[in-house]
Amino acid sequence: MRAKVARTKHSGYLRRMKNIDTLLSARWIIPVEGKKTCLEQHSIAIHEERILEVLPTDEAKQRYSAQTENDYPQHALIPGLINAHTHAAMSLFRGLADDLALMDWLQNHIWPAEAKWVNEAFVQLGTELACAEMLRGGTTGFNDMYFFPDVAARVASKAGLRATVGLIVLDFPTVWARDANEYIDKGLEVHDVYRNNELINTAFAPHSPYTVSDGPLDKIRMLADELDRPVHMHVHETADEVNESVKKTGKRPFKRLAELGLVSPNLMAVHMTQLEAEEIEQLAASGSHVVHCPESNLKLASGFCPLGKLLSAGVNVALGTDGAASNNDLDMFSEMRTAALLAKGVSEDATVLPAQQALEMATLNGAKALGLDKKTGSLVAGKFADIVAVNFDTIETTPVYDPVSHLVYCCHREQVSDVWIAGKHVMKERILTTIDTDQIKQAATDVSEKIKQ
Repeated sequence: MRAKVARTKHSGYLRRMKNIDTLLSARWIIPVEGKKTCLEQHSIAIHEERILEVLPTDEAKQRYSAQTENDYPQHALIPGLINAHTHAAMSLFRGLADDLALMDWLQNHIWPAEAKWVNEAFVQLGTELACAEMLRGGTTGFNDMYFFPDVAARVASKAGLRATVGLIVLDFPTVWARDANEYIDKGLEVHDVYRNNELINTAFAPHSPYTVSDGPLDKIRMLADELDRPVHMHVHETADEVNESVKKTGKRPFKRLAELGLVSPNLMAVHMTQLEAEEIEQLAASGSHVVHCPESNLKLASGFCPLGKLLSAGVNVALGTDGAASNNDLDMFSEMRTAALLAKGVSEDATVLPAQQALEMATLNGAKALGLDKKTGSLVAGKFADIVAVNFDTIETTPVYDPVSHLVYCCHREQVSDVWIAGKHVMKERILTTIDTDQIKQAATDVSEKIKQ
């Protein structure tokens, strides 16, 4: 990298400025990681996809000569949001079967619809639609669980979106595989294709304890340990799930997973609305992660995740939206706000889950759960430049006393103006640069007309 020679106004000598790709300057930068929660009048220097430095803007303008330089005088720059649990392609089922209990929703509506409509083309279009929605809402990475993970990986990669694709496993046949062994074998093929990809990662994704038997779960545990992959799984989503497990096996699902060796740092247990004190202690001691999906749990009346107790015990809790079929959106700003308010209401303690911690759940905690916290989740030197610009110059966010509080309690996803992933400007002033939104909207509308017939 050559150095550019430039004369500064305040020095009587020539200062050598470093040439870099991009310099972003903003009114506020929220690094998430580090001593200060908010930096005013700071800049982010980006080169070769990564953050070089976060420093005061006056210093940055003297130190760096950027090929692209953008100023955001009324914005906050935050880490890209990480949706730690979703079913991206199910965006095409958004609003299909609302206001139903979980098992009724699944068994009588969603599973029949999937059997009829899901194929490779469906997953491609549904994932394209989800990627567009997530990028427009400031989500730069997502953890998916659905059929045709190879297609989801291809779509996310083309969109420039960071994704962990779930290698789904079920005991019963679907359009993707005939039995648990075929699910695992096909999943391993996907893992091999993307094992060295910087944007795409993989996780084993057994659907739930009630849809996957002990033999496949034991094999998944062995493979996850061998390949150091997360195990992404719905666990203790409802009281009925727990009661049925006790009736059939004499054990709560979590105990069964623990006996199989799956309660470990690889586990990402999604929902966890039904937890006893000793289970919380075991989660903390094992280093397992919990993914909280408050809006989906509320809509399906699944119960309340004991978030305050989990956080007090030291459990890493990430945040997810679930799929758009049960939420009905992929809006991580809304999820942060709901998580914070619900935690306070359930615990009857207004100090539970302050704004800074809610933002951590939506960023760094998700990266930790996915094993990506060395690469993304915060704005610090060395990590990929996954950055979101949020416009505070609106009536709805005026005045600003605490930008972090505003992000959780005031801001909406429509205030996201720009998004970068690995330094690539994937949304400029609300326009996506890697996805044709008009084409996707028309295609999704055409598919929905067939589904509702």
